[in-house]
Amino acid sequence: MKKKKISYLDYGVLIPFLLLAGIGLVMIYSASSDVLIINDLDPTSYLKRQLMFLIPALIIGAVIFQMKLRIFKNKSVIQFAMLVIALMLVYLVALKFIKGDSAAVNGAVGWINLGPINIQPVEFLKLILIVYLAYVLSLRDGKFVSGKIMAELFHPSIIAILLIIMVLVQPDLGGAAILFFITFVMFTLSGIPSRLALLFYILLITVVVGLVVFLIAWNPPFLQNSYQFQRLISFSDPFRLEQHGGAQLVNSYYAMHNGGLFGVGLGNSIQKRGYLPEPYTDFIISVITEELGVIGAIAILAILFFLIWRITMVGLKAQSTFNALVCYGVATMILIQTFFNVGAALGLLPITGVTLPFISYGGSSIVALTASIGLVLNIAATEKASREVQLDEFGNE
Repeated sequence: MKKKKISYLDYGVLIPFLLLAGIGLVMIYSASSDVLIINDLDPTSYLKRQLMFLIPALIIGAVIFQMKLRIFKNKSVIQFAMLVIALMLVYLVALKFIKGDSAAVNGAVGWINLGPINIQPVEFLKLILIVYLAYVLSLRDGKFVSGKIMAELFHPSIIAILLIIMVLVQPDLGGAAILFFITFVMFTLSGIPSRLALLFYILLITVVVGLVVFLIAWNPPFLQNSYQFQRLISFSDPFRLEQHGGAQLVNSYYAMHNGGLFGVGLGNSIQKRGYLPEPYTDFIISVITEELGVIGAIAILAILFFLIWRITMVGLKAQSTFNALVCYGVATMILIQTFFNVGAALGLLPITGVTLPFISYGGSSIVALTASIGLVLNIAATEKASREVQLDEFGNE
């Protein structure tokens, strides 16, 4: 008798995801309620908004879990999704040039306003790009011809570069960097020789670090009014530049120092009360550390890294190249996003506005991430069912 798909659920993926989503709701309420009360607003406003997105997100994730995987490998479906997301990005680029900074939020034109909700296309682009690259690269199935690798990767590279450029123009440096790393990791794991991949990694890191150091040292006049550049400069010396963009990082340091090992208690953060701007988004890890301590923050990050590891293991066990690459792409997306968010809060990386996966406030982010988890759970269940059928056939021979 054929088992129902739900019987193959990978709880190693599902339970950490649900834990993180639940922790996110608690911390969003804790990080936002005090400021709302001070301004005579409903202290549960951001909690309600996040729930308004999380509930549909869970439904979308469940639907994706139940869908046939062949739908995600359908060329027409992938092309349609890519076209829709590309049109959204073109609209944002046009908006940037037509309205300029008047249409910007935190220095970037990255949201499409649809009345009561705002959609951030780059969040959905991450998953769509993962599926697209998994489809294209799985056609090669790791069989790249020596000397022709660049030619074989030319078309997906051009498409990925164009999408990344449109995100950069908004400008969303964090989103563009995440898209780049997703593309590069998926290229690397699709059969490119490891020596070539390692050489490119070293070259990339050298160029990026060199460019950042050069811009900070030069401090060009034409970038003085750029929100993103001010964030970059403040990263180099936040205390000296506290009044010119460094306040976020300085207050992040204060929050983490106040928390110590065990924290000041849930709801008792000082820095969230008007010192840390929008503490429920980019710097929610600072509030977590202040309230729950270093131990509490490490515990939450441990759940995140366990989830990343588990998704990677689903990919490693997958018999289908497409399934494996999707899992690697999703794991990379969550890992890089976590690295950028925590690195910025610790002052190890420039502030790029990247949110902490599943924890930070953000409707588009939670919907896209939950959809990604639904697809990974679908892959895990399909692979388990396939292995079970193979074992049954082997046993009956």
